[in-house]
Amino acid sequence: MPTARNEFAVFRQIDTRWMDVDIYGHVNNVQYLSFFDTAVNSWYVEKGLIDPARSNNIFLVVETGCHYFAELKFPETIDAGIRSLKIGSSSVIYEIALFKENETEAAAQGRFVHVLVDRETRRPIRIPDDIRKVLEELGAPA
Repeated sequence: MPTARNEFAVFRQIDTRWMDVDIYGHVNNVQYLSFFDTAVNSWYVEKGLIDPARSNNIFLVVETGCHYFAELKFPETIDAGIRSLKIGSSSVIYEIALFKENETEAAAQGRFVHVLVDRETRRPIRIPDDIRKVLEELGAPA
């Protein structure tokens, strides 16, 4: 079942692009995962958690998946709801739902798992307390 918009406290807006659409006239399924990545990483940058070009530590995707409920098209503005389902010692499990503008049920939703790693070694590192505190802002609303 699609997730409801009111289950998310944090949203990122993403505009679909002409290049996102496939021959069938809707946003291609692989673009949804790109929207997930864009939503989470732009939130990180906005919150000052990472500088993609210079941070010593970066988040890498280790798992992702998506359930599709309704087509997205071009041109359209998507509201990407983000929430953390679990924050581990070095990983974060996110649920992300993509909503058409003014729609209350997700057009698509999925799981997105990030692991914090050292940029050089690519080995997992413990999420620092200051970053953990910001990540906790993404918990599901009460």
